[in-house]
Amino acid sequence: MNFNKYNNNFNIIGNNLKRIRNKKNISQEQLSNKLALLGITLYQSDIFKIEQNERTVRDFELWGISQILNVSCDELFLIVTDIENNKNLTYI
Repeated sequence: MNFNKYNNNFNIIGNNLKRIRNKKNISQEQLSNKLALLGITLYQSDIFKIEQNERTVRDFELWGISQILNVSCDELFLIVTDIENNKNLTYI
């Protein structure tokens, strides 16, 4: 199967997923386990690939990730150039 890429990436949330997950001190394994409780199967290796922009993200996976991390889906799409001052926040 051939996928379209955006700037040579399979997804656009990987960097924010990693940043937010680390900020909340949640490991990839913990995120995987919590997603399983929602009925969403994403292995630790899948989360790693998403964070490395090497795997696509399905809509229900995005929803589950946002629920577990307690952020909006929009926040996962942010391009953050100045996190400290919340300046230059842009949505893809």
